[in-house]
Amino acid sequence: MLSRNSFLRVLGGGIVAAAGAVAIVPRLDAMPASAIEGWRGPGQEETDPRRRALAWALLAPNPHNLQSWSVDLSAPGAIRLFVDGGRLLPHTDPQSRQILIGHGSFLEILSMAAAAEGWRTDIALFPEGAWQLDKPVARIGFVRQSSPRVDPLFGVVSRRRTVKTSYEARPLQAAHCDALRALPLAPGLSLAIVAEPARLDKLRAIASAGSELEMSTSRTQKESVDVARIGAAEIADHRDGISLKGPMIWALRQTGQMTPEKAMTPGTLAWNGGRDYALAGYASARAFGWLASADNDRETQIAVGRAWVRLQLTATALGVATQPHSQTLQEYPEMADLRAAMRAETGVNANATLQMFFRLGYSSDPGPSPRRPLDSLIRV
Repeated sequence: MLSRNSFLRVLGGGIVAAAGAVAIVPRLDAMPASAIEGWRGPGQEETDPRRRALAWALLAPNPHNLQSWSVDLSAPGAIRLFVDGGRLLPHTDPQSRQILIGHGSFLEILSMAAAAEGWRTDIALFPEGAWQLDKPVARIGFVRQSSPRVDPLFGVVSRRRTVKTSYEARPLQAAHCDALRALPLAPGLSLAIVAEPARLDKLRAIASAGSELEMSTSRTQKESVDVARIGAAEIADHRDGISLKGPMIWALRQTGQMTPEKAMTPGTLAWNGGRDYALAGYASARAFGWLASADNDRETQIAVGRAWVRLQLTATALGVATQPHSQTLQEYPEMADLRAAMRAETGVNANATLQMFFRLGYSSDPGPSPRRPLDSLIRV
């Protein structure tokens, strides 16, 4: 049986241990090429400017990599953006706040992509009234411009990553902190980044407790397990969710130690290893940051998503790795005490909303996450 220390190497990959032997099989159970082909952007066969922009927008960050975007292209020169009701997180995100943040990131990249090809996007949020699943999040009109307008961050979109592995031991450079803090924000939003060891320890303790609580609460843990794609074949079939792959994942599957049932059961190698992997990420954080807002209406959640992806792209351009840690921000009853503790430690007052909490540091590129094909987003 593999040890827990061996399991921590599972998610990094590179080694197979079986019958007391160790073999290097670096490409075993690798990320399927079909699952990440979207990161090349639109192909030459795409001539509709809306589809070309959408091909970039689907690379946006989003909770659990559910890619909960759905679009209607029936009106010429326009897109109606919806939430896919089959891709929600009702237990950990009961108000769909995080889902709407993901839609904000989608809209930001869509606008950058359209502008780079000479199109202005006129975005009307919630054009049919207060958001419900049967009503659009936005209507986007495409208006031809005299020339392209390329946002400097657009060139970084294909390199954007959410880096879940441990970060290097070196501290975050002060110049990088300053560059991120200087990011322009919409009115009502605020950004803070802290790197002082004492503050990091306090934030790390609260965030780690949030991860343990989520994993120890059956229905919230199941929400993650249900969208875990274990092995290359599942990743290729779904092209979404939480990807678990590599030589060690392959070995654990072969020995029956990596199954959805085991991941749901505290005390198993799969459950303990998943917890240890998450805690190792917190332990390696070189800085923590957060985005807060003066209110929490749906328009603000969209604005947070637009700000978040611009922050991630700015970090990518600087060579800084980022990963959101949303557990202590989630609005289900069991998390209430830790949510209050995180609010107190970050200094976000009771009338404001802590929208994003994330870690920063330095790491090698883990490679892109899967993306669904563009046609799967389009309503027919």
